[in-house]
Amino acid sequence: MNAPHILALDQGTTSTRAILFDRAGRALHTAQQELTQHYPADGRVEHDAGEIARSAVKVCNEALAFAQQKSLTVAAAGITNQRETTVVWDKKTGAPIANAIVWQDRRTADVCDALRKRGLESEITARTGLLADPYFSATKIAWLLDHVSGARKRAAAGELLFGTTDCYLIWHLGGGKVHATDATNASRTSLFNIHTQQWDDALLEMFQVPRAMLPEVKNCADDYGSAALLPGAPAVCGVAGDQQAAAFGQACFTPGMVKSTYGTGCFALMNTGAAAVPSTRRLLTTVACRLGGAVTYALEGSVFNAGTAVQWLRDNLHLIKSAAASEAAARAADGDSGVVFVPAFTGLGAPHWDARARGGIFGLTRATTAGDIVRAALEAVCHQTRDLLSAMDDYGAPQSLRVDGGMAANNWLMQRLADIANLKVERPAVIETTALGAALLAGLHCGVYPDTEAITANHRVEKVFTPKMKESTRAALLQQWTDAVGRVRS
Repeated sequence: MNAPHILALDQGTTSTRAILFDRAGRALHTAQQELTQHYPADGRVEHDAGEIARSAVKVCNEALAFAQQKSLTVAAAGITNQRETTVVWDKKTGAPIANAIVWQDRRTADVCDALRKRGLESEITARTGLLADPYFSATKIAWLLDHVSGARKRAAAGELLFGTTDCYLIWHLGGGKVHATDATNASRTSLFNIHTQQWDDALLEMFQVPRAMLPEVKNCADDYGSAALLPGAPAVCGVAGDQQAAAFGQACFTPGMVKSTYGTGCFALMNTGAAAVPSTRRLLTTVACRLGGAVTYALEGSVFNAGTAVQWLRDNLHLIKSAAASEAAARAADGDSGVVFVPAFTGLGAPHWDARARGGIFGLTRATTAGDIVRAALEAVCHQTRDLLSAMDDYGAPQSLRVDGGMAANNWLMQRLADIANLKVERPAVIETTALGAALLAGLHCGVYPDTEAITANHRVEKVFTPKMKESTRAALLQQWTDAVGRVRS
């Protein structure tokens, strides 16, 4: 019972969770608190960073209380987070100067259009592996500095700090002693040169972001100080953005391995090893992990709306009572309804990168049922994943796909994914691999795991889904999807 355990803080888009893992990667206790979503205008998505901090303390306290009750030793803590979401706060008080701008937010689309028109996107891509898109943090930082009274002057004077939510939580939980992030989160800002592994002066000038605001960039398994606000002040020594943490939790350590995570959005990441492979299909070249200064790169495709489509059907249209009910609804629906749902609520991500696209449901008739629409929403997840995998041909076609996230529990969806992607789909025994990845990184740094080989040995596959669909059926579905995407493009 006194073997080392690890606390993982998973700060996501819709909730904050703390999970206590044992050395075998089993989740012993989970505490969760939902977050309020703020939508002040079309295409705008915000969070209250203060609420994020309070929720983190609350769920961690609950998980640590469980550990104390069971006399479990907590060796360390790891943090994983919604990437790109931007927080700017007062260096002395810790108070955010405004709501955090969430990764889904599209308010800076015009700024990104202007960068492309000036011919700067190629330079951004060469240095960061990213595109000129509102998704990333740099234009969000600049927007806050330009729209919050006095913010730009205060930032230039060194009075304000920037961070993604991991960075803000490290600073907050540590009592303001550590202002740091990891290389994966830094690589999503559009300010970090993924080749030199440094903040880039040319990018700071391009986006008009003062260097004084930026955190120190550390390895994913590293010393991030102690969480002094938590019982026992556990050492924080593992940090990674949610998608990179999921890839680590899936033990995708070999070049060519691919994982896809299904939560608020859908994100497919392919390990490309020590090579930063440029994409010709508008995927992102990003940092998968940095351990001991050695960088592993990845190709990544990002879909902005996956779980949000099911959430919308539940909360806005009331077609289902719970997200879990979507599986039964899809099974009962007519497979030949012809209904296609493109959930571009906040634009289209890879490989389209159309910030002004909006969602649409096509093929409706008087015979269309609620189940047909639910089924189409789940199929949209499969089609979007296939689009991402097809765009990874710059490195090579994947042999299988490791899946995780809440939606991966849906057996109908996973079988449909295997059918539409025409690929073997592997679901792990631990489906919450994002939090697990943060725990494993922390465990690696504090000696719970000697190396990544030990982590690979712990990985277990719970179920494998293999393609069963006829090629003619797949081709027809793909044509319907392609036509529908063309209709929602701006």
